[in-house]
Amino acid sequence: MIVKRRTAVRFRAYPTGEQQQRIIRTIGCARLVYNLMLESRNAYYQSRFGNPDIQLGEPLPTPAMYKKDYPFLREVDSMALCNAQQNLAKAYRNFFQNPKIGFPKYKSKHSSRKTYTTNCINNNIRFENGGRYLRLPKVGPVRVRQHKRIPDDWRLKSVTVEQAASGRFMVSVRFEYETQAPEPVTPVNFLGLDYSSHGFYASSDGERAEYPRFYRKMEERLALEQRRLSHMAKGSGNYAKQKTKVARVHERIRSMRGDWLHKTANRLVGQYDCVCVEDLDMRAMSRSLNLGKSTMDNGFGTFRTILAYKLESQGKRLVKVGRWYASSQLCSDCGHRFEGVKDLNVREWACPACGVWHDRDVNAAINIRNEGQRLTALQQAA
Repeated sequence: MIVKRRTAVRFRAYPTGEQQQRIIRTIGCARLVYNLMLESRNAYYQSRFGNPDIQLGEPLPTPAMYKKDYPFLREVDSMALCNAQQNLAKAYRNFFQNPKIGFPKYKSKHSSRKTYTTNCINNNIRFENGGRYLRLPKVGPVRVRQHKRIPDDWRLKSVTVEQAASGRFMVSVRFEYETQAPEPVTPVNFLGLDYSSHGFYASSDGERAEYPRFYRKMEERLALEQRRLSHMAKGSGNYAKQKTKVARVHERIRSMRGDWLHKTANRLVGQYDCVCVEDLDMRAMSRSLNLGKSTMDNGFGTFRTILAYKLESQGKRLVKVGRWYASSQLCSDCGHRFEGVKDLNVREWACPACGVWHDRDVNAAINIRNEGQRLTALQQAA
């Protein structure tokens, strides 16, 4: 069966000085339109719960309503403003569907992500000169570093342009293509992963990830740059330059972490048909005083997301075991539950029932694998 899929490829961009000013101006205009429309929607929300009175002819705000009062909005890409409108509508829908997400907020010039999205219409966005340049509306051809060859049958749909906190410019190009739907793979090789704050994971095969702990390695350099920043006058030129240096250290840590996560996920997807993990609340764990920094460093939640879509693309599956499943307390040999393992300082223990000696993490990973096999069998039987 042929299915349509969409994927995004991220490239480093090298705009000229004039192009940088156009991109920054477009980002600012998209943010302005978003805030203006949010102000109008807030008035509707306070009076009529977010719905305009159609009988009185009160439509929802659009970017065109503000171009008379702000003529400079006509100088930027109109699709960037339309996407800001779509983003606001999505923020309202998310709020009404799940109020815990929070009411839409105004975008700050200094703390919000500096980005805008534009759509491809009549081939107005395209690669030129053998993929070395990407033509953008109202910006022109921007030089990019294309590290990945784009197949000829992929259709370009949209582009998101971002100015990172480090000052670098990135473009995320979204493509649509048709492909053969992967045949579901009957799981044979199962793998269980037990989360470890310091070591990332221990597998049911006895393997330990040995996460490089990129943040810890760069922590001393980051502290040095932050210390220099604290000694500068806020708002000065030197303050802005030093703030960029701090952002580049963070960017390097994020890039190294992402590269390691993707490579580790690719290796596991190539070896196993089904990977079983715990459905842990990583946000709550990151607030721990003892394990918070390590939890934020390793990015296990992101790793689960990466692993899930890579497995799905090959017809395989990721099984999440309930977070309250007592994986560490159960003996993987006889099933006896030993509550003396609740203390995290107990790294090895002997089963009181059968006498088998267990490594805490490996034993938990085996139990997670066995529980994942059981859940998979129930799904197949249903």
